[in-house]
Amino acid sequence: MTTDLRHGSASLVTPGESTAERWARAQLFFDSKAYADAALILAGVVDEVPEQVGPRLLLARAYYHSAQLRRAEEQLREVIERDPVEHYAHLVLGRVLERQGRAAEAAPYLRLAAAFDGEFPGA
Repeated sequence: MTTDLRHGSASLVTPGESTAERWARAQLFFDSKAYADAALILAGVVDEVPEQVGPRLLLARAYYHSAQLRRAEEQLREVIERDPVEHYAHLVLGRVLERQGRAAEAAPYLRLAAAFDGEFPGA
């Protein structure tokens, strides 16, 4: 089956498709900048494998890029709870909070992300 990646042009739910196949298809939608469509697929993947951080992080990024900031925040907080050293989750959560006008709340996450990357301001 060939999937047309233009927004709204393909069914996002394919009966009989495995979790791994949906994960791969969601990545294709994400890579083609169809973030809202990727999020719809990824939400189902995360429901099936809630313990896996990768799909949840990509879901958060899809929410971020499609301006679903509250949903992105919720997923990123869950990623950080499951994997406290996932530096990219700290960075994106900081950016999500900044976009919501919550700079003071974002600052610790951005500092921690920078520290994970080996950047130490003032050092």
